Amino acid sequence: MTDDTQAGTGFYALPGDLMMWILIISELAVFGAGLMAFLSMRLTDPVGFTAAQGHLDATAAGINTVVLVTSGWLAALALRAGEAGQIARVRLLLVGAALLGGIFLWIKAVEYSSKAAVGINFETHPFFTFYYLLTGFHALHVVAGIVILALVGWRATPRNLEVGTAFWHMVDLVWVLLFPVIYLLR
Repeated sequence: MTDDTQAGTGFYALPGDLMMWILIISELAVFGAGLMAFLSMRLTDPVGFTAAQGHLDATAAGINTVVLVTSGWLAALALRAGEAGQIARVRLLLVGAALLGGIFLWIKAVEYSSKAAVGINFETHPFFTFYYLLTGFHALHVVAGIVILALVGWRATPRNLEVGTAFWHMVDLVWVLLFPVIYLLR
C-alpha cells in the first residue's frame, strides 16, 4: 500500500489546486446529470425531440466547437509558455483564448436571439427546456472561464496557470459532450 500524502503522488500529483479539481469534478457531475436527464426525456418523445432539434443551427454549433477547442489549445500553449518563463507570450495566448471564448458567447447569443425571434423559448418543448438550461449553464461557465483567464494573465504564476487552464479545459470538455448530444444525436 502506498502513502498518498507524499508530494508527487495521488491527489498531490494533480496539477494546480485540489479544490479546483473538486470543483471540476462536481461541475462535470452536474453536466453529466443534465445530459442523462436530457437523454432520458428524449426516450419518452423521440419524434418531438428530433423535430425540435431541427430548429437548431448545427453549423453555428460546429463553428463554436472549433472556436472553443482552439481556445483550449491556446490555453495549453500558455501553460507551456509559462513553464518556459515566457510571461509576455503567456498573456498574449490567454488574451487569444479569452477572445475566442467571447466569440463563442457571441455566436451563442446570435443563436439564442434567432430562437427568440421565432418564439422558441423554455416552454416550447422539453427539448428546448434542456437546450437552454444546459447551453445556458455552459455559457455561464464560459463567462467564468474568461474571468479566470484574465486573472491568470494578470497574475501568471505556474500554479495559477495550472488552475486556470484546468478550468478552461473543463469548459471545453463539457461543450465537446454537449455539442453532439444536443445538436447531432438523432
